[in-house]
Amino acid sequence: MKDVLDKEDFQVVKGGITYPKGIKAAGVKCGIRFNKKDLALIYSEKVADAWGTFTTNKFKAAPLVVIEKNLSLSGGKLQAVLINSGIANACTGEKGLKDAWEITGYVSRGLKIKKEHVAVTSTGKIGEFLPLDKIKAGVKKAISCLDYPGGAEAAEAILTTDTKKKEIAVCFKLGEQEVKIGGMAKGSGMINPNMATMLGFITSDISIKGELLQEALKQVVEKTFNMVSVDGDTSTNDMVLLMANGLAGNKLIDKKDVDYYKFLSTLQHVAEYLAKCIAKDGEGATKMIEVEVQNAVSFG
Repeated sequence: MKDVLDKEDFQVVKGGITYPKGIKAAGVKCGIRFNKKDLALIYSEKVADAWGTFTTNKFKAAPLVVIEKNLSLSGGKLQAVLINSGIANACTGEKGLKDAWEITGYVSRGLKIKKEHVAVTSTGKIGEFLPLDKIKAGVKKAISCLDYPGGAEAAEAILTTDTKKKEIAVCFKLGEQEVKIGGMAKGSGMINPNMATMLGFITSDISIKGELLQEALKQVVEKTFNMVSVDGDTSTNDMVLLMANGLAGNKLIDKKDVDYYKFLSTLQHVAEYLAKCIAKDGEGATKMIEVEVQNAVSFG
């Protein structure tokens, strides 16, 4: 069985995180960063199966602690993701953790969804507390702005020292059903293998068993995002999050069959594209070096 689909087996189209069915997003200014979008919201109309891979830094930031707890409480389900840029809410102690939980609750009440179905994450300066009033005002604005074309604004709002947006949209067929995957990412400095200052968000409308979604993400991240190094540092905040809401209407993937491997290889293409975008946009970088190793032991 092929590890990677041929290019004719999937199609890259214009779009990003909101390309899959039932996914809305918004990117707004909440005042953390001067005159720049700094708050993004991703929302699925249906509760989605979800999983994440997280930084290997021992000083894991407060938002990641909250996300991991909610994924555990919900059994791997999410419906909304809030991302702020400018302040990382890292190395902020008990107050930082309390703030992350407070924002999580605020988003859940605003969207009228379960608290454990919300993920909040942050990127930016370490050691500063979040301006809760500004973020709450931004959440209200973002909820009112949620829309299907909102992916581009969301991709812009998560950037820090990046010079350009990083987003992709892909579709492929499973039987008679069209399945869509969308993604966006940020990360410019502090990038080292095994998750560093990078945030990656991938959505899909595929119907797949949660355990297989988790396994697919782990395998793909290992071969893509974890291969990127910009300056050798590993950050406190970084993660890749994958959501799948099942709205494509394909037959549920509940085993590692042909449909699973089609999804896996298309997902790998999305992640590889985003990872290369991060490497190309590294702080001060003018060239990207890609190393191809032959006659060595392969992954898997």
